[in-house]
Amino acid sequence: MPLLCHDDERSALLQFKESRISGEFYAWKFDCHPTMATWKPEEGNVDCCSWDGVHCNKNTGHVIKLDLSHSCLFGSINSSSSLFKLVHLEWLNLALNDFNSSKIPPEIINLSRLSYLNLSGTSLSGQIPSEILKLSNLVSVDLSLNDVPGGRLELHKPSFVNLVERLSNLKTLGLGDVSIQSMIPHNIANLSSSMIVSLRNCELQALSLNRLSVLTKATSNTTSQKLKYIGLRSCNLTKFPNFLQNQHHLLVLDLSDNRIHGKVPKWLLDPNMQNLNALNISHNLLTGFDQHPVVLPGNKGDLLTFDLSSNNLQGPLPVPPPGTIHYLASNNNLTGEIPSWICNLNILESLVLSHNNLSGLLPQCLGNFSDELSVLDLQGNNFFGTVPNTFIKESRLGVIDFSHNLFQGRIPRSLINCSKLEFLGLGNNQISDTFPSWLGTLPNLNVLILRSNIFYGIIKEPRTDGGFSKLRIIDLSNNRFTGTLPSKSFLCWNAMKIVNTSELRYLQDVLSPYGQTSNDILSTYDYSMTMNSKGRMMTYNKIPDILAGIILSNNSFDGAIPASIANLKGLQVLNLQNNNLQGHIPSCLGNLTNLESLDLSNNKFSGQIPQQLVELTFLEFFNVSDNHLTGLIPQGKQFATFDNTSFDGNSGLCGRPLSKGCESNEAPANEDHTKGSEESLFSGASDWKIILIGYAGGLVAGLVLGFNFSTGIIGWILEKLGTQQKATRRRRRRRN
Repeated sequence: MPLLCHDDERSALLQFKESRISGEFYAWKFDCHPTMATWKPEEGNVDCCSWDGVHCNKNTGHVIKLDLSHSCLFGSINSSSSLFKLVHLEWLNLALNDFNSSKIPPEIINLSRLSYLNLSGTSLSGQIPSEILKLSNLVSVDLSLNDVPGGRLELHKPSFVNLVERLSNLKTLGLGDVSIQSMIPHNIANLSSSMIVSLRNCELQALSLNRLSVLTKATSNTTSQKLKYIGLRSCNLTKFPNFLQNQHHLLVLDLSDNRIHGKVPKWLLDPNMQNLNALNISHNLLTGFDQHPVVLPGNKGDLLTFDLSSNNLQGPLPVPPPGTIHYLASNNNLTGEIPSWICNLNILESLVLSHNNLSGLLPQCLGNFSDELSVLDLQGNNFFGTVPNTFIKESRLGVIDFSHNLFQGRIPRSLINCSKLEFLGLGNNQISDTFPSWLGTLPNLNVLILRSNIFYGIIKEPRTDGGFSKLRIIDLSNNRFTGTLPSKSFLCWNAMKIVNTSELRYLQDVLSPYGQTSNDILSTYDYSMTMNSKGRMMTYNKIPDILAGIILSNNSFDGAIPASIANLKGLQVLNLQNNNLQGHIPSCLGNLTNLESLDLSNNKFSGQIPQQLVELTFLEFFNVSDNHLTGLIPQGKQFATFDNTSFDGNSGLCGRPLSKGCESNEAPANEDHTKGSEESLFSGASDWKIILIGYAGGLVAGLVLGFNFSTGIIGWILEKLGTQQKATRRRRRRRN
């Protein structure tokens, strides 16, 4: 069979490949796919029409479609790019790559046959060239998401008006985050039939606070009624634009992140808006609705999304259509119970009602009304009773957050069916149960929050290896647990053993787009929590996937800290305060080199503070107050940043920062306090060359050749140690 690929086009594609690299700072690196890596003519595949992302006309063999979206591309693009030699292209998608703040070259005019152009999220900047106005075949253009440190894309000359008027065939126009410093035409509501427009965060002059007349006073009886997508996110609107009243063909309406106040008007809930696929009025100042009962529009719609979150909405929950897939109404003042209509939403994927004033018993159908449900967030309400024991097998639930309610009884055993569960939040309720070791079989559980309930008894050791193998955060604080710390469990928590050095990501659930016609990037539901870390309750509105923490404070645990905890090298937060733990602080804690917060206060620890803890160079918070510790407080490095409160309530401690000095014969702790016959896991002095030591007065850079500063230069000067003492301590450091 003859090859379809033209030699010049194959050559142009390969030149474009060679000019791109997979950049270390690539803005969209997460989950990208290096499409061009499969272009390997040297392995015999010379037909470029068969390459990934390349499509050719079957009759002529010319390349007419190139899809390299999210392909890990990095590097500048300029007028000499071989891409502009593909003059037969009709469809070009380079979205979600990184072109390093390049400008769109005027040579784009060479691609005169283009009908589809997507350059969204490509780190482009500068003025959009006027040559784009000559691409008269364009039907869809997306230049959104190009707000980068080097500047954003600009639409000044040509102006927005020029673009809309000259590209008369346009049906989809995405200009989100593009700087459009020009007036919006008064006939914006009369754009071409069925046109989709996204103008979020565009700095439009006509949408500034003193020039809202164009959109908010535009006549409501405009002749055109066929706009299908309107995106006016972050445009400083203070009320609903009147021209929307007769836009009965709307599929997607996004008015989020404005300052619209008052009530949602009746016309927005009109049955004539029944085609609506997605309504986003989140992050405004809305207080309620003009009609009751509140029935959301879109009965004929498909893939429905309603985002009403982060307003001041009052009253009962608005009734959504049966085809709803995302119902988001968090951070309002909604009241009443969850109505029985929830049981009819059998394709719902996300139900987020957190931080309202809802109350009552949960419907028994809550765990089984939808096979598609992945996010169930009811935290921060006043629900009471027991959690329904109705979670079905093959459940897709990834997030269940019932924290901060009034639930009682036991944890429902049917949660064992939720094999995809990553986050379980039951904190701050009145649940009375033993530790749910049976949840350890859930293969994906990352976060377990049981804080501030009435859990009791011992934490039994796992019967088999592998329990809670993915667990990274466990919070059992403020309960009634007793017995020793679960030594064997620490050996099973494999995810905490890994120091994650990969690119920062967050625990989240990706929601479906706002309907089939939207060009916006997928929205996300971010997992969130509060945790006692670094001496205070910290709120994580996003949870980094590198975070690892064990919070067991305010219980009645006793015994020693097991040496097995030193295996958890990825641990960043360890809080064991206010228990009955005793014995020595194990020196093997110095092996937890990723630790940022260590709280051992209000226990019964005795002996000296291990000198090995000085090696925890990331340690920001340290508290061993109210124990029975003795001896010299370790000096230098991070220990120079801790004040008296870290050591108060230990009458036997001495040395800085306490005012009590030490006797001359007292030496730093240098013994292995690992319990029993278990060997210390401390690996000895580290062999790094350059360290950054944080002191209260600033950062001091220390150059270390073959040994570490165990006591610290500042400590030597302040205490005016003699040369003999210095030599003695150097010898000890070499032995460490």
